Amino acid sequence: MRRFLDGYQRLLTRLMAATVAILIIPVTLQIVSRYTALIPAWIWTEELSRFLFIWMIMLGSMVAVREGTHFIVDVVPDLAPRPSAALRIVADLFVLAFASVFIGWGIEFVRFGWNQTSELAELPMPFIFVAWPVAGLTWLLFLGESFVASFRVLAGRDVR
Repeated sequence: MRRFLDGYQRLLTRLMAATVAILIIPVTLQIVSRYTALIPAWIWTEELSRFLFIWMIMLGSMVAVREGTHFIVDVVPDLAPRPSAALRIVADLFVLAFASVFIGWGIEFVRFGWNQTSELAELPMPFIFVAWPVAGLTWLLFLGESFVASFRVLAGRDVR
């Protein structure tokens, strides 16, 4: 399972890097068209950049949940392994609540946009809206790994 999760994280990281790289193109076109007369002002670039930005954020949050860096705030000093694992479980429970919301309402969001297309680029909206439930499901997958690791520490079988 760990090899699968490692591979999935690498895929998400590459997809996130690709969205950043592709995002540069429409944003550059927007800037050039806005401040020069070299190319016409294309409004679809704003829409595409917004959609790429959404996916970039969601992909980044998925990777960050795996790495334990997205929703964790270091306000507690370094603790021993067991108290640290217990605190990690509490934090993961909050992330689990958010994941449940993203999955449940994300599915409704996809249903809402099922037959819609974007106004300018005419992109199918479900491809944009599906980012929310995919993020929630991925968080759930990575949280399972985190819960197992934390409970192993609490049981004294593994020290992080």
